[in-house]
Amino acid sequence: MTTSETGSPAATPCRARRKRTKISAAARREAAEEPLNKHWRGYFLQALAETSNVTAAAAKAGVSPSRAYKLLRDNLDFAAQWQAALQEGYDPLEIEVLGYLRNPDPARKVDVTAAIRLLAAHREAVARERALADNRDERAVLDSIDAMIDEMRERAAANAALMAEESAHAEADADHDAEPGQTDAG
Repeated sequence: MTTSETGSPAATPCRARRKRTKISAAARREAAEEPLNKHWRGYFLQALAETSNVTAAAAKAGVSPSRAYKLLRDNLDFAAQWQAALQEGYDPLEIEVLGYLRNPDPARKVDVTAAIRLLAAHREAVARERALADNRDERAVLDSIDAMIDEMRERAAANAALMAEESAHAEADADHDAEPGQTDAG
């Protein structure tokens, strides 16, 4: 390591360090975590969308919930995927509660008050996520329309050039046919 004249370490360019999510072997044993599957994130997110339950999703992915929560805190991309999975799982949950309210099944116990409270608590977050998705969808639709209009303009210009060329050829042929001394031998 180099030092400056003052004896302090020389300034080195700062590099953004990627935060690693590492859980010790002891912590994995304590959480009864299986050997880590490299695809656990996908399995976890799929199960989270299906169940809306972090503990159940972690169990299906073969990891401890603490690993999932640590990655949620440390990785913005995973956090966005987590939110998308919860949003995806929200719709079936809402439909299930509404279905139960419309046709209560006495054999199935549902705490309707808690379910409605839970749905209401998540409504704002889901509405915000849907609005963001709609804006992205709206932008994609507008971009698609702009691309179609550009293609139509290009085709119209190409057609106009082709028609102008055909018209010029037709005029040239008409001028050629109208020259004196030319007769058809037909």
